[in-house]
Amino acid sequence: MKPARVRFAPSPTGHMHLGSARTALYDFLFAKKIGGQFVLRIEDTDQKRFQEGAEQELIDGLHWLGLEWDEGPDKGGPYGPYRQSERKVIYQEFARKLIENGHAYYCFCTPERLQQVRETQMQNKQQSRYDGFCRDIPLEIADKRIINGESHVVRFRTPVEGFTTVTDLLRGDIIVENKNLDDYIIVKSDGLALYHLAAVIDDHLMEITHVLRGSEWLPTFPLHGLIHRAFGWQEPIWVHLSVFLKPSGKGKMSKREAADLVKDGKSIFVKELKNLGYLPEAVNNWVALMGWSYDDHTEFFSMEELIEKFSLEKLNPSPAAINFSKLDHFNGLHIRNLSIDELVFRLSPVFEEAGYIIYPDKLKRIAPIIQERLQTLDDAIALAGFFFKEDVYIQKSDLVMKNMTTEEIYSLLKEILTILSGMKSMEKEIVEPALRECVVQTGFKPAQVFGLLRIAITGLVVSPPLMESLEIIGKEKVIERVKKALDILSDKL
Repeated sequence: MKPARVRFAPSPTGHMHLGSARTALYDFLFAKKIGGQFVLRIEDTDQKRFQEGAEQELIDGLHWLGLEWDEGPDKGGPYGPYRQSERKVIYQEFARKLIENGHAYYCFCTPERLQQVRETQMQNKQQSRYDGFCRDIPLEIADKRIINGESHVVRFRTPVEGFTTVTDLLRGDIIVENKNLDDYIIVKSDGLALYHLAAVIDDHLMEITHVLRGSEWLPTFPLHGLIHRAFGWQEPIWVHLSVFLKPSGKGKMSKREAADLVKDGKSIFVKELKNLGYLPEAVNNWVALMGWSYDDHTEFFSMEELIEKFSLEKLNPSPAAINFSKLDHFNGLHIRNLSIDELVFRLSPVFEEAGYIIYPDKLKRIAPIIQERLQTLDDAIALAGFFFKEDVYIQKSDLVMKNMTTEEIYSLLKEILTILSGMKSMEKEIVEPALRECVVQTGFKPAQVFGLLRIAITGLVVSPPLMESLEIIGKEKVIERVKKALDILSDKL
């Protein structure tokens, strides 16, 4: 048997979202596991919805996720071209074959007539569908009308009697009465094929063996099966993936709700997830489990483990709610799974985009003490930005310690300054014993002594480990910040 061939065939009509990412991921995992080919095909026949830059965003998103394809518009391959807009002549040739074999026909109905038909059907409470007005026009007459310049489309001649059965790997046989199917348009008046015809032709010519796609194609699934049969072609194995539900589990995500998510630091769009500090490893892990599972307890997967364990048989057709808490959980796990060098590599652009000048050696010292505390890469800015600032912003209210007067706080901070000033360096082994002795001598609690110093040098109530932070900041900068805190307190004494 030939290795399986799968295709990811997005339309460049908007931002790449989680549904597209999951389809591409499953295609990639399946192809890699069985030694097959993963094909990228751009389905850009819908020129009205085409958005400039959308194709590049799709390609960038796939690269970021690590889902590299074997054939595609940028790489070429034996079955190109890989953009449907460049395959118009191919579709027209096959559409003509369907017409000549009696499986399709030219339709000359005007939009006005079709609207009138729909209104009449609605008044009569009938199913809205084409009434077959042009179905029996002899081909020679239709050809003459086309030569005369009459506008037309091509419709598929759906059987009007009996049943059509199509088989989905996850759902089994799906049986529909042909009388409930429509004579769908397969070629528009501009000569461009619609998805129904173009995808079927491309899948056949590109020797696609498995079609993984969203369940929104289930209503027209019978049509795609019928087109294959009209040509006498073997159908691929069809896999219609589960629907994504919004976090509440009630209904699909709307564009407005998707836009609102960003305000809360969440998104269903791949580009924005990257900008929000999520790792591609975590997004893949998260998305993989929204429609697939290996067993009832394993959740953490590297890409290598996903490839090894993935199978189509363990896909689940049930709707999956988008759980952003799970994404945060996985992102934290994958951050902690990075080597320090890799974490530094990921964090550097995050700090740079926030306006900080980065010193790699310094960041390499910081990374180990913040790694356990990061949920997203962006968290590093609030948690560790003070390392790269000339100064930290604090107010007197920030320096207030529980059960201490301003005078006591000032006196304690002055004592801390004296201790630190006498140190040769800020190494943990030198500083920590001296500060713990300060706790004993002053009678204040460790939380008061260390908490006061923490705020003075970091501007934060919660920060990376204090002793390690002192060492990285260095004596000169530590002394400078403690003195500034004393100045702030002295203004209020």
